[in-house]
Amino acid sequence: MAYEASDYETITLERRGHVGVLTLNRPERLNAINRVMMAEVAEAVASVKADDEFRALVVTGAGKGFCAGADLMAAGQAIAGKAPEPKDQFERLDEMGWVGRWAMMWSGLDKPTIGAINGVAAGAGMSTALACDVRVGSEAARFKSVFIERSLSPDSGLSFFLPRIVGYAAAADMIFTSRAVGADEALKLGLLNRLAPAAELVDAAVDYANEMTRWPPVALRVSKRVLQHNTEAPLEEALRYESAGLYYARRAPHDVKESRDSFMEKRPGVYTGT
Repeated sequence: MAYEASDYETITLERRGHVGVLTLNRPERLNAINRVMMAEVAEAVASVKADDEFRALVVTGAGKGFCAGADLMAAGQAIAGKAPEPKDQFERLDEMGWVGRWAMMWSGLDKPTIGAINGVAAGAGMSTALACDVRVGSEAARFKSVFIERSLSPDSGLSFFLPRIVGYAAAADMIFTSRAVGADEALKLGLLNRLAPAAELVDAAVDYANEMTRWPPVALRVSKRVLQHNTEAPLEEALRYESAGLYYARRAPHDVKESRDSFMEKRPGVYTGT
């Protein structure tokens, strides 16, 4: 069913049960990110985070590509080193730029995100795919860092996400050579968690999301927070954060009781987040 909160120009947002499906929708530009898309994706992700009926988000691209990165047609002046002067104090003091805010937006969504990688994911598009918690790809999935080809170093979180997924040496290989990584190799490296036929890709990603959303939603969100935090934490801090997480995960008394009752009665649980 279509999500009726807003009509978008460069994306679509659909609800399938408790799963949102956000589609980057500029297929004529391989879903390259322009200013309108930046704003619309930020609005959509914020709405998913705020709406308890959404328990997970699938992110995919329309047409033949997942996302080709920043739209070079729109960003031509900046790429050429002729970016306009900052228009206000916020821009003058902005340490991260849109690429930093883009990465923080995905990281800040405390619900599972599943990338459905239907084609090329390049530059900031590759960063977007890697910012998802897990990824399902079709045989057309292809990852390419591309930054060095534009005389740029990685941005939009690529240098953070990539080595944490594949390790330093494999990340260095992909960034320094800018070579394309196809679906089969991506699966072996961990860039993809699963493969699915192209015609079934989004349905497979939604099914994957439903494997997660069938569990208590508060515990699911806390699990993501704990996992994200403890990726960087020393052991003692990680254990303390786990203990705090247990407290918050148990603050949904209906679901705590339902998890026990459904186990004892050997039936699927019906969880409400309350």
